[in-house]
Amino acid sequence: MVNHRLLFSGFISALLMSSCAPKHYQLKGVERSRIIIDSRYDQNPDQAAAKFLEPYKRVNDSIMGPVVGQVAHNMHAARPESDLSNLLADILIWAAKDYNEQPVMAVYNKGGIRADFTKGDVTYGDVLDVAPFENKICFTTLTGEKLMELFRQIAYRGGEGVSKGVELVIKMDEKGETGELVSARLHGQEIDPQAEYRITTLNYVLEGNDGMSAFLDGTNSVRPEEASNNTRFLIMNYFREMQAKGIVVDAQVEGRIKVKK
Repeated sequence: MVNHRLLFSGFISALLMSSCAPKHYQLKGVERSRIIIDSRYDQNPDQAAAKFLEPYKRVNDSIMGPVVGQVAHNMHAARPESDLSNLLADILIWAAKDYNEQPVMAVYNKGGIRADFTKGDVTYGDVLDVAPFENKICFTTLTGEKLMELFRQIAYRGGEGVSKGVELVIKMDEKGETGELVSARLHGQEIDPQAEYRITTLNYVLEGNDGMSAFLDGTNSVRPEEASNNTRFLIMNYFREMQAKGIVVDAQVEGRIKVKK
């Protein structure tokens, strides 16, 4: 009996060793294709699947479907500057009054903008697509010296969302991958290295992420923790206020960050 067990154990060990042995596979090639999902797939819907999904669709639509406002044209996030990143940075300035704050500028990282706004109605779901993360508004103070460091970091990344009044000129490298700060002004004034500047941004950015480590040296930081401070709710509140006033939200590229040729 013992011999049989030893024999069986040896067989299993040999099997495992052989299964782990290198197979010497070689990659012969790579192929890929694009599958375009468009209206063609709606021509012959699966009725059983549609029936199964219907109750879930009603719940989803009831949450995501309500219109919170309108935009005047398609808005897309891009570097060095874009209409959408300008809008979101300006919304942080707009929201600051509810926190008894008066920041002189805002930074909204482009990496946190995950969708576009399409001309016309903007729904709760649209806002959630644009701002899907649990990022919250926050405030900090940077010296002028640290603010210039922040501007250099923004230039290196080729631009980020900045609020009205920021005037940066940057020069990109030959490959167009990284940038260098040429000049910086804020509300028409040169940056005073010894002055203090109150800034609003997202908690993710305040933690030094997305290459903006200058924020780590901020002082008197305020970080509201409640879910209501999430950027998606601030964006919706802004749209709702504009809608109540009969205003269609608009934003343009206006030279906040210019690339020197």
